[in-house]
Amino acid sequence: MADETTTETPDARDGEDAEEAPPEETSEDTSPTDAADPESQSPDTEEGSSPQDPVDLDEAPEEAPSESDTDDGEQESTHRVTVEELLKAGSHFGHLTSRWNPRMEKYIFMERNNIHIIDLMQTQVLLDQAADAAKRFAKRGKKILFAGTKKQAQDIVREHAEECGMPHMVDRWLGGTMTNFQTIRKSIRRMEEIERMDRDGTLDKLKKKEKLMRLREHEKLEDTLGGIRNMANLPGAIYIVDVQREDIAVSEANNLGIPIIAMVDTNGNPKNVDYPIPVNDDALSSIELVTSTLTDAIQEGLHERKMEQEAKKKQAA
Repeated sequence: MADETTTETPDARDGEDAEEAPPEETSEDTSPTDAADPESQSPDTEEGSSPQDPVDLDEAPEEAPSESDTDDGEQESTHRVTVEELLKAGSHFGHLTSRWNPRMEKYIFMERNNIHIIDLMQTQVLLDQAADAAKRFAKRGKKILFAGTKKQAQDIVREHAEECGMPHMVDRWLGGTMTNFQTIRKSIRRMEEIERMDRDGTLDKLKKKEKLMRLREHEKLEDTLGGIRNMANLPGAIYIVDVQREDIAVSEANNLGIPIIAMVDTNGNPKNVDYPIPVNDDALSSIELVTSTLTDAIQEGLHERKMEQEAKKKQAA
């Protein structure tokens, strides 16, 4: 069995999926089709071993501009992420063909060893659109709720959400987080009340058992709601890692008309997502790449908003 920390196998994709091993770098003489080629990375579905058969170069989608285009770097510069970066992150690996969602068919480039390969050319374009949308939301002063409760996404989502000052939920998604937001706010106030009791010494006056109960209650609330404690109102948008796992969050956002930006793997349903990003949502490197790209876009929007506000203040003065 392959090392779980370096190579992904079909068995791992069916359970707690492991991070994909990055592909080998292509040489400078590689043809335009080579960069988007999944090469021999598709996991073997029979034994769960390392990749075997290489993908034919003639079957790979084109990444580089045609001969009529200008320098190689000019077209890539229009994108936030290159196809090569997506390829190295293992973003092209889908799930087993037996587990696919037919609505993802248009985003699938090919099948190899019973594994669907995602079309990274489309991923690149749709990631740009999602990042531009996130930037617009941030520029308008809207909060974007980051949601990623699967084990491999928790630390990444938390880190990047805190980096750009956005709320997040990574422990588990509570049903009614958005559709029953006032009740969630009451739980947050309860958590803050226990914190005040701890600061002013009220907890120390309670019996040992009662104090322990309060502290356990606070710990539970902090794990679940700590990331949204400063979210006074419903978010302006939500970013989701794995719509299949966070189906309740998708449903709540749809009911409230909240725009959704989401990573959608080949087993997911992109129908109810406003800005779907067809990509491997299990590999750590893939989640990191997409989430960091969106975080950078949000920070750009926040910066532009700050500059506009400062300009208005100067004009008013």
